Amino acid sequence: MSQDVLTLGRYTFQSRLFVGTGKYHDVDETRRALEASGAQVVTVALRRINLKDRGEGSMMSLLSSGKYTILPNTAGCYTADEAVRTCRLARELGVGDLVKLEVIGDQKTLFPDNEATLEAARVLVNEGFTVLPYCIDDPIVCRKLEDIGCAAVMPLAAPIGSGLGIRNPYNLMIIREQSKVPVIVDAGVGTASEAAYAMELGCDGVLMNTAIAGAKNPILMAEAMRDGVSAGRKAFLAGRIPRKLYATASSPADGLLGR
Repeated sequence: MSQDVLTLGRYTFQSRLFVGTGKYHDVDETRRALEASGAQVVTVALRRINLKDRGEGSMMSLLSSGKYTILPNTAGCYTADEAVRTCRLARELGVGDLVKLEVIGDQKTLFPDNEATLEAARVLVNEGFTVLPYCIDDPIVCRKLEDIGCAAVMPLAAPIGSGLGIRNPYNLMIIREQSKVPVIVDAGVGTASEAAYAMELGCDGVLMNTAIAGAKNPILMAEAMRDGVSAGRKAFLAGRIPRKLYATASSPADGLLGR
């Protein structure tokens, strides 16, 4: 399993769990949850954090410690132009070129605007960004994003922060089957079994925030999510037995009395 790495453009990671930094009580709880999760990639909402504040005890001092790859995201952006400008700002401030692209189309559901996401992705890819786009679980949109040159596609499992779990596993299976880039489930996972299920479907990673930060015990949930993602990945690679309607004896019948 040490050779089973996730490759995103020029980046490689061993952990397939990506975690966010919002909704925790304080920076210390954030630190403990990140450590418990085993995540190497940590996403940060650029519009909600001061990237210049790297003083002791600040969020950026934690994230710039060298332990994590920062994945800036464009959460809260409602137009392609807004999202592109936000990514450019992150790069100018030295955060890097690996970005999570979000262009929201509806304030109530927080569903992505597919057309605006495609528009922003084209610009960012052309400018040399490694783009990970949050998108609807639509195989056609995912194919278009891949054709543009995105390093991965990140379809939602359910609305952001809903904890509803994977609502349409069949779409995710189609997306995984057709994709030549990694598929990372983004949004909707609520507990460890759902993270494991996403990985068992063949997805390459899971990104979450609320499921950990909103748990009664975020640190313990971070551990559970780490183990769920790992177990699901191992199960996928191992290959499950086929489903059958009737029982199949696991013990041989030879040697039974009367035989």
